[in-house]
Amino acid sequence: MEARARIRNAAVAPRKARLVAALVRNQYVEDALSQLRFTHKAASPVIYQLIQSASANAQYKDPSVDISDLYVKEIRVDEGVTRKWIRPRARGMANRILKRHSHITVVVDEESEDDGE
Repeated sequence: MEARARIRNAAVAPRKARLVAALVRNQYVEDALSQLRFTHKAASPVIYQLIQSASANAQYKDPSVDISDLYVKEIRVDEGVTRKWIRPRARGMANRILKRHSHITVVVDEESEDDGE
């Protein structure tokens, strides 16, 4: 039973979100949530909510699914829109500011007995 959750244009840079995504990839949902709860990164609360949402979606699709058997099958961080503006600097120069956003997709799946073979 595969279930997914997605957030678009999250205000986290994709490069920074990929670091957090690599921590929880291929882990059980309970372990991933406890790992994210104590990770001090800006993307941690966003990915935490996404994993919770994906596991709730799995329960909604099939009420007989056991949360302890769910694992993070796939977590993908893609680049979203980039907000650009200019900050004035000394001597008439200007610096460009890029505020990057992310599209994050989480897929959880139920681990079955025949997956280990």
